[in-house]
Amino acid sequence: MTQFIKDANWRYATKKFDATKKISAEDFASLKEAIRLSASSYGLQPYKILIVENPEVRAQLQPASWGQSQIVDASHLLVFANITNFGETEIDATINNMATTRNIPAEALQGYGDFMKSKLVGLSEDVKNTWTSKQTYLALGNLLNAAAELKIDVTPMEGFEPEKYNEILGLDKLGLNASLVATIGYRHEEDATQHYAKVRKSNEELFVTI
Repeated sequence: MTQFIKDANWRYATKKFDATKKISAEDFASLKEAIRLSASSYGLQPYKILIVENPEVRAQLQPASWGQSQIVDASHLLVFANITNFGETEIDATINNMATTRNIPAEALQGYGDFMKSKLVGLSEDVKNTWTSKQTYLALGNLLNAAAELKIDVTPMEGFEPEKYNEILGLDKLGLNASLVATIGYRHEEDATQHYAKVRKSNEELFVTI
């Protein structure tokens, strides 16, 4: 059994965090880097990740999160926010970043940029917003796996009201939409769910060979 599989068996969606335990700056930097290095379609990373540190803001977000205690008790709260109505500006920014990083002229990448624009810009706003929202899940996957390796708990959360998050955090004004929430920290010893057997489909149920 690989270490990755052991880590995957260790992790679970933590229901109760120990509010007295905080993630070190070094470990949190590693988690941020794991998110930053995540795969994304065309490498566009069409989202931003908000790190909500202000305890008063986190208290405001708790009622919009079905009252879940993880919002205020976890060491860190991340909000994955997809860029709404993604378009040419964001694609051009990626092309410029690519040119700078790889030390090549931006003109040499114009064909690739035009290709992305031909596939994305003409989509309806709803379709684009759905696509950018899906990209946040890829970044979340990197976070879950990196955190498990460090024995840091993460609870991915869809149980929240995006409209209220957008209002409280001012995301609408930034062209963003709350897509996913992740609370990060250390499980409380009183969280009984950490002792539950992991329930997953069997290989026979899950995989189909064609």
